[in-house]
Amino acid sequence: MLTAKSILLFVLAALCEIGGAWLVWQGVREHRGLLWAGAGVLALGLYGFVATLQPDAHFGRVLAAYGGVFVAGSLAWGMAVDGFRPDRFDILGAAICLAGVAVIMYAPRGG
Repeated sequence: MLTAKSILLFVLAALCEIGGAWLVWQGVREHRGLLWAGAGVLALGLYGFVATLQPDAHFGRVLAAYGGVFVAGSLAWGMAVDGFRPDRFDILGAAICLAGVAVIMYAPRGG
């Protein structure tokens, strides 16, 4: 149950962070305006809050593992929203990152 909760929180955090960064990008780089950028800033702030809800109490572990989720999520976001098509090396790299998430967060630990 804790693993499922953790994975759900990682996905929610990724949506907030990647979505927030995308909104800021759209507001600034695509000249969509301050409302887009402001919404992105709010989403980025929400990401910071969501990350604190992880069941594991170790900040370094949670953020290190989240990095792998961010990598894979960014590629998925690009595919879904911007028409990006990853090549086999993008996919391999994301899979390696997600394997790292599994080891860091969910490997059995003694004591």
